[in-house]
Amino acid sequence: MKNLLSKAGLLFLALTLCFFSACEDDDDPPVSIDPAITSLRFLNEVVIAPDTIDGSVVGGLSGIDRNDDTYYLISDDGNTPTRFYTASFDVTNTGIQNFSLDTQVEFLQEDGTSFPSGAVDPEAIRYVADGGGYLVWTSEGSINNGVDPSVRTAMPDGSSRAVFDVPANFRADATDGRGPRHNGVMEGISLSADGNGFWLGMELPLEQDGPAPTTTDTDSPVRITYMSKSGEAGRQFAYELDPVVREGGFTVNGLVELLEYDTDKFLVLERSFSTGYTDGGNDVKIYQVDASGATDVSDIDALADATYTKVTKTLLFDFETVRSQLTQGVVDNIEGMTFGPELPNGNRSLILVADDNFSAFGTQYSQLIALEVE
Repeated sequence: MKNLLSKAGLLFLALTLCFFSACEDDDDPPVSIDPAITSLRFLNEVVIAPDTIDGSVVGGLSGIDRNDDTYYLISDDGNTPTRFYTASFDVTNTGIQNFSLDTQVEFLQEDGTSFPSGAVDPEAIRYVADGGGYLVWTSEGSINNGVDPSVRTAMPDGSSRAVFDVPANFRADATDGRGPRHNGVMEGISLSADGNGFWLGMELPLEQDGPAPTTTDTDSPVRITYMSKSGEAGRQFAYELDPVVREGGFTVNGLVELLEYDTDKFLVLERSFSTGYTDGGNDVKIYQVDASGATDVSDIDALADATYTKVTKTLLFDFETVRSQLTQGVVDNIEGMTFGPELPNGNRSLILVADDNFSAFGTQYSQLIALEVE
C-alpha cells in the first residue's frame, strides 16, 4: 500500500509539473518577460572636470557604453589622436558615485598607424561581448569634404578589427540634392536586442527624404538601419524628427542615440539646439519607440516621394523637467546613452553623457547623468 501511494504521489507530481510547464519540449521558444518601460526618473548629475590625458584634452564625449564595471566614452574630436576613454564609477539608488576617468586609448587604422586629422568624425560606440570582446564605432565622415561615413570595429586596445561598407545613399559622393547632410549621418548605434547585429541611427534626413527640421513642423524622417555583425546592411525604417524647439541664429534637431531594449522597441534620444541662449540652448528628450508596424524602407530611394509607415513614438522623458537640478541650469549637448547596472532597489539604470563641443559655443559641460528605469 505504501509503495502504491508513493507511486501515485510521484505520478501526480509529474502530471502537475507537466501541466505548469505546458509539457514543453526543448524546441519550444523561450518565454519572454514583458520588459515594458513605463517611466524614467532623474537620479543625479556628475560633471567631468576639464582635464588632459596623454596630452589630449578630455571632451567631445558623444557616446557611452559599458562592459561590467568598465565604461567606454568616445570623443568626437576629429583631430589626432582619434580616441576613446575608459572610466569607472558606481551607480546607487541616488545616482553616480566615485567617478574615475581611467585611460585614453587611440583608435588605429588598419595598418596600425594613427588616423590623420579630419579622416574620421567619431560619434557612437558600443561594446560587443563576442570572441573575448571588441568595440564597434561610427564616424560621420565629412560630407562637405568628400569623406565617407564609416562603421568600424576595434579591439579594446584600439587596434583595427574590421571596416564595414555603409549603404550607398549614406556616402559623401551623392550629388544633385541627394545623399546625407554634413554632420547629419550616423550619430547613434545600438546592439540589436537579439544580439545578432546593430542598429545605425541617422541624425538628419537624407537630402531626398525631406528637409532638416525647423521651428515649424516639417516632414523630416531619418533612417534607422540594421547591420549584421559581418557588416551587411538590411532592414531600414523611418523615424520622424520633432521640430526645433527654439528660434536661434543656428538651429538643429536630430536623432543622437538609440537603444533597442526588446525586439522593435527602442529608446531614442533627440536633441534640439539653438544658439543665443545662456542655458546652453539644448532641449533634449527621450522617446519610447515601436518599430513593429513600420515599413521596411531600404528599397525606397526617396522618402519624400513615397507612401510608407513610420515608427510610433511616445515621449518618455524631457530634460526640461530637471533643468533646475543641473549645473547652472544647463541641459548640455547630451548625445550618448547606455543602460547601466541594476540598482540596489532592483530597477535598472540609464546613463547619459553630454558632448561639451570643447566649449566651441561658450562654457559647456561634460555631463554624466543617471536615470532610473521604472
